[in-house]
Amino acid sequence: MENITYNSIVLQVEGFKVTKESTEYAFFLFFFSYIVIMILNLGILAIIAIDKSLHQPMYLLFCNLPVSDIFGCTHILPRLLSDMLLPPSERLISYYECVVQAFTTQMFGATSHTVLMVMAFDRYVAICNPLRYANIMTSRMIIKLTVFAWGIPFVGVAVLLGLTIRLNRCRTLIENPFCDNASLFKLSCESSVINNIYGLTFSGVLLTSSIGSIVITYSKITAVCQISKSKSLNNKALQTCSTHLVVYLIMSISGVSIIVLHRFPQYSEYRKLSAILFVMLPPSLNPIIYGVQSREIQRFLSEKYT
Repeated sequence: MENITYNSIVLQVEGFKVTKESTEYAFFLFFFSYIVIMILNLGILAIIAIDKSLHQPMYLLFCNLPVSDIFGCTHILPRLLSDMLLPPSERLISYYECVVQAFTTQMFGATSHTVLMVMAFDRYVAICNPLRYANIMTSRMIIKLTVFAWGIPFVGVAVLLGLTIRLNRCRTLIENPFCDNASLFKLSCESSVINNIYGLTFSGVLLTSSIGSIVITYSKITAVCQISKSKSLNNKALQTCSTHLVVYLIMSISGVSIIVLHRFPQYSEYRKLSAILFVMLPPSLNPIIYGVQSREIQRFLSEKYT
């Protein structure tokens, strides 16, 4: 008879499977990526904090993105790196630590959408209502948008994890490189129908809302640009919106891949790779993409290092 342990406090993390010969290379690749992510995101925050000309709604709202990236990566990558140096049988984590990591992981994914939504709203106001921009994007509005960007994911993810931790557990293996909600409720032998329904609904609403807000705001921006004869306005719209779309597409493709592959156990290694790329790729590209397109940040760097 199979030996089943119920509600074990200690869990085993399956981790990312690599050959012994490749472990060292994979470790240094992930470690180097983490260092790059931290330098770029902390650097972009420092530039915005130091340069008073960047104390504008656009950049203040953008600050939420590197904060989210730092928050997510720091709670995931160091643990992943330490597990890579251990044999599979020693990759242990307490259930409570796993729940916290799952909460952080889900928050990181959700805020990636909501932050880009509020940034799209800012671009819409700046391009479609430039004369009213200062009156609309006040300090109070920036605070409201920031609270929205973090508050909605917090509530949604809290309910998500609440539904998961109510389940009794009869398994101890986390079939993922790190803890997330789907891996947690897979530990249960009880019915997880409610978890699946809520999880898919929450993901669907979040994705639909973010795509809808992007489509609506950018459609209106495109309409304004077609009517306007101003080349400077059109160039500004193209510059800011194109980079925003690139970041959004990278993040969305990575996130949707994880959600879909969780439903196909035979592709578990591809899912693990997608999960790691979601943690590493957008956070490393976001500051580069926004830094390259921002003339103000380019000016700051050129003044400091030329």
